[in-house]
Amino acid sequence: MSVDLSEAKELSSEKSNKITEGVIWKQLLLFFFPILFGTFFQQLYNAADAIVVGRFVGKEALSAVGGGTGVLIQVLVGFFVGLSSGATVIISQYYGAKREEMVGYAVHTSIAFSLAAGFVMMIGGILAAPALLQAMDTPADVLEPSILYIRIYFIGIIGNLIYNMGAGILRAVGDSKRPLYFLIAGCLTNIVLDLLFVVVFRMGVAGAALATIISQALSAALVIIVLMRTKDMYRLDIRKIRFDGRMFRRIIRIGLPAGLQSIMYSSSNVIIQASVNALGTDTVAAWTAYSKIDSVFWMIVNAFGISVTTFVGQNYGAGKQDRMRKGVRVCMSMTFVSTIVISVLLYCFGIYFYQMFTTDAAVIEIGINMLRYLVPTYFTYVAIEILSGALRGVGDCWIPMLLSCFGICVIRVLWIMIAVPMRPDIYNIMFSYPLTWTVTSVLFIVYYLFFSHMKMLKTGGLT
Repeated sequence: MSVDLSEAKELSSEKSNKITEGVIWKQLLLFFFPILFGTFFQQLYNAADAIVVGRFVGKEALSAVGGGTGVLIQVLVGFFVGLSSGATVIISQYYGAKREEMVGYAVHTSIAFSLAAGFVMMIGGILAAPALLQAMDTPADVLEPSILYIRIYFIGIIGNLIYNMGAGILRAVGDSKRPLYFLIAGCLTNIVLDLLFVVVFRMGVAGAALATIISQALSAALVIIVLMRTKDMYRLDIRKIRFDGRMFRRIIRIGLPAGLQSIMYSSSNVIIQASVNALGTDTVAAWTAYSKIDSVFWMIVNAFGISVTTFVGQNYGAGKQDRMRKGVRVCMSMTFVSTIVISVLLYCFGIYFYQMFTTDAAVIEIGINMLRYLVPTYFTYVAIEILSGALRGVGDCWIPMLLSCFGICVIRVLWIMIAVPMRPDIYNIMFSYPLTWTVTSVLFIVYYLFFSHMKMLKTGGLT
């Protein structure tokens, strides 16, 4: 489940008269904080399993719920979420045009797509889990619990996909509050069930997986109930759930770029995870905990990225291009300042975050070294997020996607395949992050300043 661009667009529609006027930094923050709040619960949801099993079961269990399993889940679910963004766009367009019949086709095709994709992922995940985890060199003492966790997770994957699609439908028609409420309900349910199954019933990673799929099913049920009870044109009728060929092709055409970018990002992380797995259980556990701590930075920078997309889009439509470009500069500055602050905090107090996940001294020591190596390089990523968000606001999507895929994914994979075998340690693996962030930031800055659609804009807004 995720907080996506469509939610920011709905927020923008509510504040559209202010986005194109007034103090720029204040308008950006009006978007930033609600998005950050939603993303916080998303990350808390994802971290709950890792915290509970890490503290009450052990480092092997921590590795099992957040190592290779987390990366594989991210690959598949991230690709679906990217594709489903096409449905959000289509539904919002038809809803705005008051074309009730087309909204109905889009809603029912979207839910049919979620069910079909969930069924395929469930079967594929259950059958392919052992081979995929072995291909990632998952440590022997982690392999069995990892297989158990991911198989249980995929049994309930349909709930995850239904929630994401249903929440996207609600956001598309201007309801950004209830998806957040359902996410909070699922998050709190997950935490309670984690404690019950893992701590009280001592079910280990199986308990964590069950807690996750039950809470996801709850969120899915809530969003479906809302869709079925509404009197508006996006009402869901279970009897009408089926594929409409033309509508499905439109959804895929719009969502495919985002889906491809997500899967390329995640695939490069699979290769990195395989390299980390080869370094042993302590390193895998430390890397798993780091990825959860690291999410604090990503929450902040992604919220700014969504905010600038909305700001640029509204001012582009209003023809206020000077304000649009100034907004990009202001948001870039705010993101840099926030990045420096969070980097200092994590560098100085990271040990306390690690102690939330594990009490193993060896794991904590490795993790702190990871944290202090990568945290000072966070600033090298800022330009990628803000400039790509700004370019999306004016509809410039394909070139930024290609820049990201080449600069981050391709170069990262080449580094892991060529440089890491020469010196296979965690620092050489981690160097792939600041290396690719720096290269991609340079590519984005050059494209933004000299070749982008925003550079070519002269007068007027949308026509």
